[in-house]
Amino acid sequence: MGNTRSSGGLSTAQQAAKFLGVSALAGAVMAGLALPAVGALGLAAKGTVEEFDGIPANLKTPPLSQRTTILDAEGGEIAKVYSRDRTIVKLKDIAPYMRQAIVAIEDARFYEHGAVDLKGVLRAVNTNAQDGGVSQGASTLTQQYVKNVFVEEAGDDKEKVAEATQQSIGRKIKELKYAIKVEKELGKKRILENYLNITFFGQQAYGIEAASQRYFSKSAKDLKLEQAALLAGLVQSPSRYDPINAPNAAKARRDTVLRRMAEVKDITPAQAAAAQKKPLGLKVSMPRSGCITAVKGAGFFCDYVRETLLNDPTFGKTAEARAKRWTQGGLTIRTTLDPQAQESVQKSIKKHVYQSDPVATAVTLVEPGTGKVLGMGQSRPYGFGENETQINLSADKSMGGSNYGFQVGSTFKPITAAAAIEQGKKPYQRYSSPYKMKYPSPVTTCKGTWSNDEGATVENENEKEVGPYGMKEATAKSVNTYFVQLISDIGVCPVTRMADKMGAKRADGKDHNQVPSVTLGSEGFSPLTMANAYATFANRGVYCSPVFIDSITGPGGKKLKVPQSKCSRAMSEKTADTINTLLRGVVEDGTGKQAGLQSRPSAGKTGTTDERRAAWFVGYTPNMAGAVWVGGPGSKGVKMENITIGGVPHDKVYGADTPGPIWKDAMSGALDGKPAPDFVNVQIKDPNQRKPHDDKKPGDRRPGRDKGNDNGDNGGQDNPWPDISLPPDLIGGGNGNGGNGNGNGGWRFPR
Repeated sequence: MGNTRSSGGLSTAQQAAKFLGVSALAGAVMAGLALPAVGALGLAAKGTVEEFDGIPANLKTPPLSQRTTILDAEGGEIAKVYSRDRTIVKLKDIAPYMRQAIVAIEDARFYEHGAVDLKGVLRAVNTNAQDGGVSQGASTLTQQYVKNVFVEEAGDDKEKVAEATQQSIGRKIKELKYAIKVEKELGKKRILENYLNITFFGQQAYGIEAASQRYFSKSAKDLKLEQAALLAGLVQSPSRYDPINAPNAAKARRDTVLRRMAEVKDITPAQAAAAQKKPLGLKVSMPRSGCITAVKGAGFFCDYVRETLLNDPTFGKTAEARAKRWTQGGLTIRTTLDPQAQESVQKSIKKHVYQSDPVATAVTLVEPGTGKVLGMGQSRPYGFGENETQINLSADKSMGGSNYGFQVGSTFKPITAAAAIEQGKKPYQRYSSPYKMKYPSPVTTCKGTWSNDEGATVENENEKEVGPYGMKEATAKSVNTYFVQLISDIGVCPVTRMADKMGAKRADGKDHNQVPSVTLGSEGFSPLTMANAYATFANRGVYCSPVFIDSITGPGGKKLKVPQSKCSRAMSEKTADTINTLLRGVVEDGTGKQAGLQSRPSAGKTGTTDERRAAWFVGYTPNMAGAVWVGGPGSKGVKMENITIGGVPHDKVYGADTPGPIWKDAMSGALDGKPAPDFVNVQIKDPNQRKPHDDKKPGDRRPGRDKGNDNGDNGGQDNPWPDISLPPDLIGGGNGNGGNGNGNGGWRFPR
């Protein structure tokens, strides 16, 4: 017990021994610092007992960042993304020459010493003292590994990286203590394996597997002697000995490694000489990282996957945790992208809209009932050059899209129709629908009432669009005044609530405006949102939230939880079937006739905004829905009049003549060879409709329905459709001409 003090601490002898041990460590510190050893050793040893004791015993090694591979639904590679290009491999999967080369040049006594090579320390201290600086280091492979762990943990934080690599006594002491612990816990083989997987080899290659692929386009297990020597030589200074940019320096360094391997008897002098005569033999695979490298124009789909991992709580409770998971990588992400659909999207885009056009297009296809996003593309590709962009024109602002989305025009009208039918309106509901009118006022909203205090007016696309109209004809012809009367009748709130239930959220994330003009598509939405909203109709009233990821396998083959589509009923089956029937009429006889599919039932709606700054077609079949937007990609947009798009001149751009054909070609290719189910059709017929007036043109003076009697009674009728509420100024008086039994009562709408 003579070595223990009564207080339980170390005896004087034990403290002295410890001080001498730490002094030896301090010598090792001096060997790796740009300081002369003479005089500095004592200063270093002075405070190292306390510093050494204060260092935690266990080295917390962060998971090594690796590349992530993103696949389509069939397992084809879309892109590789990484913060650091690295693929971890086992020691057995690294060529023996590589293991020998790195040990020979970096730490020839690796298998003979512990964490610290005291012979190396003494040699380095003596040499550095004579040179007055650091001409020779004494760090073992274990110490280098520990240093690399600190650098890896620092990530891309420049301040933390500087701290992890600074030439300070404190940092070296910390490195030494951890190295001692690592030697005890891991053993030589595991340390060598970890070292080769963590080390930077230049040209964005981290770890031996990435380096082997980068410089020789082969796996690390297949490296030849001269190739292994070249890579081992890079570790000391990846930039100075870069074989791509400094081949002469790289060859000289390689030959040095070969000589060293012969000196330590890993190879014979003859083998070294033969290898030195060989050229570098590079077969470079340039680094390709990020969504910019995605195939089949899927760069923005890839980017949406990235945004999902960074934003969805499924991948971490905090933004920091999710970012860390993405940066660490090592994931294999299988997505919902259908390669056939994606190829069809890109083919259609290139056919109809050129990258250099003053306007752009964005197309998104989704699967009703599952929420799976099958295709996503745009005419401005993912990139940083001219007519390229990093803005996903198909997505909301929160997911990398434009700030406000794009006004959707008349493609919003079916949402109003669905809300009205759910409120009890019949699909043959008729309104006077004049060419031009003031917004009705007041109108109920979710927040009270809206009043047309400024006397705002609304008009139809052309003067010939004069009612009265029923819902089917008004939908087919996209009659603005009809839908303004409809929303004013049922109120704004049911419409905006229906939009929310269908996932039709504004692209900027704000609440819907409580004004009647929302029915005309005055708010900004993304193509993804509109495609998914219309998929609700195709799915007979059930909305399913969009999903991009099918499965994720993490490092070691571990399956990770992924977000699932959430489905909920937005409207009754009968309402959805009715809307489907209405929208079939649009592509069969209405404004979307140019977009109708020939080989299968389809439905959809055109949309054009004020000044033609955006044009849309959103349509669907029972098993696929898609949205196409065309417009100026900037905040101000482009007025699409007297414009050439895809080589085709346009006096005015309509939803039918540009977005419609894009949708038709994209959907046709995507659905080729797939089943062609039909919709559930609904008979839409007004039981009170008066057939004698069906063939009359709006604006014509029309005879009264009733014959005059012999006494000359009035045979005319002021309003031939008494079930329609007509403003007094739109109705002509009935003038009966009796006596001959014929009534000539007339009424007309002003043109």
